[in-house]
Amino acid sequence: MSEKKRYFIENIWYAAAWEYEVAETENKLARTICETPLVFYKGKTDNYIALDDRCCHRAAPLSIGRVEGNCIRCMYHGMLYNENGQVVEIPGQVRVSKSLKVRSYPVVAKGGMIWIWMGDPELANENDIYDFPPLSDKVNWRGFDKGAYLHYDANWLLIVDNLADFSHVAFVHANTLGGSEAYAYSTQAENIQKGEDGFSMERWDRDSASPPFHAKVIPNEELGNTVDRANIIQMRLPGVFLMETLFTPVGWKEKDGRENVREYRNCQFMTPETRNTTHFFWNYLHNWEIDNSAISASLKESLLEGFMEDKVFIEGQQKLLERSPDFVPRSIAADEAFAHFRNKWGRRLRAEDEANPLAHKENKRTIL
Repeated sequence: MSEKKRYFIENIWYAAAWEYEVAETENKLARTICETPLVFYKGKTDNYIALDDRCCHRAAPLSIGRVEGNCIRCMYHGMLYNENGQVVEIPGQVRVSKSLKVRSYPVVAKGGMIWIWMGDPELANENDIYDFPPLSDKVNWRGFDKGAYLHYDANWLLIVDNLADFSHVAFVHANTLGGSEAYAYSTQAENIQKGEDGFSMERWDRDSASPPFHAKVIPNEELGNTVDRANIIQMRLPGVFLMETLFTPVGWKEKDGRENVREYRNCQFMTPETRNTTHFFWNYLHNWEIDNSAISASLKESLLEGFMEDKVFIEGQQKLLERSPDFVPRSIAADEAFAHFRNKWGRRLRAEDEANPLAHKENKRTIL
């Protein structure tokens, strides 16, 4: 019996899908998370269910099956699975063994996002999900009509690294999200707070011109004014990025109130598909002129343009790292936040290894 290596924390909530993704695929969706093929489907009581996407009979994908109430039927030989993954009907066979089953997973929907717990169901507590209130607040906040999705051919921690060091905004996004290379020289991370599940920090760019994405959606009379710009960031395990962005009058203090402040809320969820590929979910919300759909459309276009700029670098890193496994990175001062994040990730991973070591078992009944 040989040891297996653990690559993913299991006892934690992962962003799995936007609810509309399930609705748009006949109420069932195939998605691989942490190298586990899964099928998500919506039951008759509007509950979401997640099972291993592999019939226990001959490994046919359940995701090409048929939803029947709270069950899903494998359309290869007709075996019917209930929401707990148990086979409850086999056409032409009276007795159904309790050994005929697949694994089911705890799932919760919040703010339009479906979350999945990949570990011990007894430890799953939906209050541990890093819910993002603006996603559910349709009165005060306006986001995209549909939450956005991107697929990265890169490890999710490379995306975390990218978001943890905003100095890249000055160079990668000089003409989109950043505004100029001066941002990297005139600003730095402030008030870094380190916790067991991640970090938070702020970055202020004072008395500067509005970056292009913001300038596109503000009135012309404001364009000639410089502003103070704040990005207030939280990054939580396993890959939850939440950001409050403020554009304020120069010299603004919190005690001045937010009447003349333009505010945005940014959420990004990075979920490992495999060790080398990532599901990336995101939305960008604002709390002014929320009836003006053109603002959301412009912000989505600008943010997507910026993310595609990131994607070039991140996927390029992935390719080079795969070709050079002996590469040793050199650290700089700006690495402080994501170094802490990776340290906490590694500790959680080792703790799960110690509590429940993975072991390879020889399969004596292979099909292939």
